[in-house]
Amino acid sequence: MQQDGDDSGQQARDAERLRALEERLAKAGRDDRLAPPGMDKFAHANQAWRMVIELVAGLGVGFGIGYGLDLALGTTPVLMVLFIFLGFAAGIKTMLRTAAEMGGPPVQAKPGDDPAKDERD
Repeated sequence: MQQDGDDSGQQARDAERLRALEERLAKAGRDDRLAPPGMDKFAHANQAWRMVIELVAGLGVGFGIGYGLDLALGTTPVLMVLFIFLGFAAGIKTMLRTAAEMGGPPVQAKPGDDPAKDERD
């Protein structure tokens, strides 16, 4: 019986220590400094490069699959051309998804936000 009381007391102490640790980590991780000047001006260029890479990757994967199937099946350029177009379509779809992410609201947690409640609370 006494052990049950000790366990609940230990759990309460552990929960309090964990909350204190989370508060200290939140204070230590908080960065009130501003971003260095000039970093913002390349944000759209980075997104553009991401979109270009996604398109080229789709084309490359389509070419690779089509060429491999053409070699295996002996159908000279037919599957390669087909899969290049499929890779192009997949690249365009991925680019449109990236553009939708850019147009949407940013999903970032603010430094002062409290974490969601979990089983420890």
